[in-house]
Amino acid sequence: MEKAILVHLATSRKEKAEAEELIEELAHLAAAAGARVVDKVFQHRPRISPKYFIGEGKAEELARLKEERQADLVIFDHNLSPIQQRSLEDMIEGKVVDRTQLILDIFARRARSNEGKLQVELARLSYLLPRLGGRGTSLSRLGAGIRTRGPGEMKLEEDRRRITDRISRIKNEIRGIQKRRENQRESRRKSPVPTVSLVGYTSTGKSTLFNALCRETVFTSPALFATLDPVLRRVEYPDGVFFFLSDTVGFIRKLPVELVSSFRATLEEIREADCLCHIIDLTSPSSDERARAVENILADIGTGDVPVIKIFNKADLLPSKDDLLARNESAGERTVFISAKTGEGIPSLKDKIRRILFKDFRLYYLRIPKERKELIPSFDRWSLVLKKREDGDYAEIKIMANPKFMVNYLPYLVQGEENW
Repeated sequence: MEKAILVHLATSRKEKAEAEELIEELAHLAAAAGARVVDKVFQHRPRISPKYFIGEGKAEELARLKEERQADLVIFDHNLSPIQQRSLEDMIEGKVVDRTQLILDIFARRARSNEGKLQVELARLSYLLPRLGGRGTSLSRLGAGIRTRGPGEMKLEEDRRRITDRISRIKNEIRGIQKRRENQRESRRKSPVPTVSLVGYTSTGKSTLFNALCRETVFTSPALFATLDPVLRRVEYPDGVFFFLSDTVGFIRKLPVELVSSFRATLEEIREADCLCHIIDLTSPSSDERARAVENILADIGTGDVPVIKIFNKADLLPSKDDLLARNESAGERTVFISAKTGEGIPSLKDKIRRILFKDFRLYYLRIPKERKELIPSFDRWSLVLKKREDGDYAEIKIMANPKFMVNYLPYLVQGEENW
């Protein structure tokens, strides 16, 4: 495990006040990438140095500290320009990784699907390309993150032209995947089955909630970005009404622009949802800032018209149940306090989701004579078919549908609730 020194620069009073919290998040990112933090360096100065980002004196101090701690690399909680990164590496005589490179490295480790791997490689190459100037073939430090050999299995002497060609090929492959995804989205748009997407800051408990709602066991971990590839499952109510639930990648403050760009097609899946569940860690001291970071990304991908339920998770860690009761009493219609771990509050959440998804739907029971069996396939196109069964010369169907679609089927309606 590589030993790392973390660096945070504050240029304002607000940033100085948040420094400890921000560098703690950076420490979690470093751990997720496989590094062990051996020291932390803070500096407060009004302006960023064009050459070293931090002041020259602080850079010299950092070089001495790296030697004393026998650190393998230095990680900055900021994005560095190519000049700043090269100057720092020359000064400390070692590897310097900025925030973007660190997050890209974590994403490269977490991606499992072919699409995810391509998106991460595209993001890493887009990050690397402007940093080639002046390096010639010496890309070993720029190309690599923590314990990696650089984007994919590319050789370090890859020149700009070959990287550009690789970017073009990846974009073509991703376009093909996007076309298939768009066809799938088009099919879902025509389907009456609604979709709910879980969104939130990384490590807020999205996958734990996903498992609780779906009664499944997808991978969960306290590590940042444990879930990268979207997962879609069916969630069913006791009466048979159902919807599809998707778990998505966790967000983070200052998410690298290369990742937002590369994952845009995946993130746009969120825009197609009928409802968003925004999970917020109730116990985090920076829950408001993290919630705003998520809201900014959602606004960027155009989810303004999608209903949102705010879910405050980890209610089981509150010091007092009276506090939880008070919060629930003051919560709005689209706010709920839960514990994804214990299940507390999840029935209330499911009720809120149902009221949003199915507010225009009603439950119907139909008895279709066999001579009109050609009607039966049409129900799947505009209603949720909950049950079907044969009864002599009739087919009996239980559906959820918008009343406006029922005009032509009124003769077949029956009172059947007690028989189902």
